[in-house]
Amino acid sequence: MQKIANVGLIGCGHIAETYFRAHKYFNNFKIIKCADINKKAAENCAKIYKIEAVSVNDILKDKEIEIILNLTIPTAHYLIAKKSLLNGKHVYSEKPLAVNFKDGLELIKISRRKKLFIGNAPDTFLGGGNQKARQLLDQKIIGKIKFGTAIFAFPGIQSYHPNPEPWFKKKGGGPVIDMGPYYLTALVNLLGPASYVTSTCNYNTKKRIIGIGPKKGKKIKVECPTTYFSTIRFQNGTIIRLTLSFDVISHLRNHIELYGEKGSMIVPDPNMFGGSVLLSTKLGSKWKNYKTNKMVLGKINIRTQSSRANESPTNANYRGVGLAEMIYSIQNKKKHRCNGNLSLHVLNIIEGIHKSARTRKKFYFKTTCEKPKFFTNKEINLIIK
Repeated sequence: MQKIANVGLIGCGHIAETYFRAHKYFNNFKIIKCADINKKAAENCAKIYKIEAVSVNDILKDKEIEIILNLTIPTAHYLIAKKSLLNGKHVYSEKPLAVNFKDGLELIKISRRKKLFIGNAPDTFLGGGNQKARQLLDQKIIGKIKFGTAIFAFPGIQSYHPNPEPWFKKKGGGPVIDMGPYYLTALVNLLGPASYVTSTCNYNTKKRIIGIGPKKGKKIKVECPTTYFSTIRFQNGTIIRLTLSFDVISHLRNHIELYGEKGSMIVPDPNMFGGSVLLSTKLGSKWKNYKTNKMVLGKINIRTQSSRANESPTNANYRGVGLAEMIYSIQNKKKHRCNGNLSLHVLNIIEGIHKSARTRKKFYFKTTCEKPKFFTNKEINLIIK
């Protein structure tokens, strides 16, 4: 029987609902207390999920809590993660690790010095869709990957988030910080670490209108670029053209396409856990559909629309698996997949995209990381209910 780790949640905002739902699926953790700088938000969260609301300072010093789940806004990730580590807590944060590379590197150094685990979303690459793609790539069915494309584009976070202002600020705003981690982490899982990037960007509107919640109709200022086009070369030689945008009404390409020497692959939306992997190995042939809805982390488990607009009425969402896998790794002295080195490398790529767009120069990455190991059913079944 798995030991249950006590988790303290900081940041009772939009994403908290998803992590509380993870209690249904994973057997080795329980969120027992919550905190937020907005006392009312913490109290509401505590009431809904029947836990205790405390102050941020109290939750960090609570000896009953082993792990801090950091769900604050991106600009607060660094400070909360640092305080958690300095208080002797393991920490698992929402993406990104920090909003700049310097802060992210400091967190990794502190975690090593304190011999504590630091984990980071996204964990969607552990889902059926990306893992099936990884399995097929490892089997060399389409040969060596030469190049590919990856696109995330939608009208902007103001369309579904009641408090979207932080995502349009000069510091910590824009689509690269918001959605880049999903695509970049998935690509590192499939292709390994990256070498360098060249980028360009565009400002398309000066203001946005909040589309949901009590502030619906309010105009907010846009302080950051809202579309980026990047070309990333990976260490294995693959070149990926990545588009990240808050400026597109609709499209049909929210996936990754990889083009190999012997065929092509379509990898499903890396913001989700499920979806089909499509494979073509012959000109003019039909795409072979590798469904993932019978895989443990690909099964449809969301059947009603939640308040999160990125959850369609039916999809697979197992957010929290990265936290559960990290806890298993802590208890069994193993290296976890959503680890600090991976998160720091992804943050380095994010920094490179931003700097290359500003300077119009090629940006070489300072870091590297191991490609995460394939997530086997045997390992998944150790942490799933």
